[in-house]
Formats: sequence, structure tokens, C-alpha cells
Amino acid sequence: MNLIFKNKNARRGLLAGLLLLLPFSASAEWILDSDASDITFTTVKKETVAEISNFRGLTGSVDTRGNASIAIPLSKVDTKIPVRDERMRTLLFETTKFAEARVTAQIDADQLKALQPGETTTLETNITLALRNVEHQEPARLQVTALNDDRILVTTVEPIVINASDYQLLKGIEKLREVAGLDSISPVVPVTVRLLFEEK
Repeated sequence: MNLIFKNKNARRGLLAGLLLLLPFSASAEWILDSDASDITFTTVKKETVAEISNFRGLTGSVDTRGNASIAIPLSKVDTKIPVRDERMRTLLFETTKFAEARVTAQIDADQLKALQPGETTTLETNITLALRNVEHQEPARLQVTALNDDRILVTTVEPIVINASDYQLLKGIEKLREVAGLDSISPVVPVTVRLLFEEK
């Protein structure tokens, strides 16, 4: 079907509209469902006491080329204890200086598109975590499951082990230890993810 516009302004408006649509369709194929996604991490104090916390309010996407990006608002840390949340924001993450962390990865977009509802595949990749102006790569094994309604669920097959020393967090951990009166807080932190994406 041919569309003929005699009015130059109409033609220009159509072209402008198409140009606006092109970057979106090319840049974001899957959008993260923030309400259904979280990142969970386990801290160990006194050598044997494990505590589970998480981050919510995540945003992110996977584009048509398989470029994945997740923004983690550090102020949204949730340890289930408000005073501890505040200490982590101020003493560890210093959220007034570093508002968010960012995770990026390159994955096989064609492999995702080929999944049928109910099918699962495992991806082995390296993620890049940017935290406190420091970037470091971490190996990750991820399970991807295709759900109904054009959604995919991404979870960790095994925890991603983060070492605080790689991200200049040791001083913050020491401050937390002192203010809480603890003998020790482990600098090694296992992290798991549950990320739900919806195709757009």
C-alpha cells in the first residue's frame, strides 16, 4: 500500500515519527519487570552467622543485539532491619556519591528468541559490575526460561561470588564492623539474581 502526502509538513512529520521509532525498536527488545525482579546477596558475620539481603527497584533491558544492562539503585538495599539499611547506605555504599551500580553483559539474543514457552537454556558469560567507579568482570552461569506472554526469566544457576576488595569496599565493611561491634564481616559475598523480562 502506497501512502501519498501532498503536504510537505505531513511528509516531514511521518519521517520524524519513523526516526523516533527506529532507535527504540533497535535498542530494547526485552524490558525488565522491576516489581518481579531482585538481586539477593548473603553476608556472613561472626564467621558463622549468615544474613540475606536484597536490592529492589531494578531497571534494565536486553536489546536486539544481546546487550544486557541492569541498574541497581544502592539506596534500595533491603536487609529487613532499617538501621542496618541506613548504615549500609552511608558507610558502605556511600549513596550520596555513588547512587547506583550497573551490571552489563553480552548474551546470545538469537538463543533467547529461539526459546519456546516452557523451554530452558543455560548461558555461561562474563558480567561486568560497575560499582563505586570501579569495573570488574565476574563469571556467571545463568538459567533462562521462556514463559508465556513473551516473558523470559533469568536466574543464577550458582551464586556469583563478589569480593569486596575488588570494588574498594573493605574500608566500608570495616566501618560497619566497628559500629555494629562485631568480630568480623566476611568480604566475600555470594549473589543470586531473579530477573523477569518482557518482550517489547
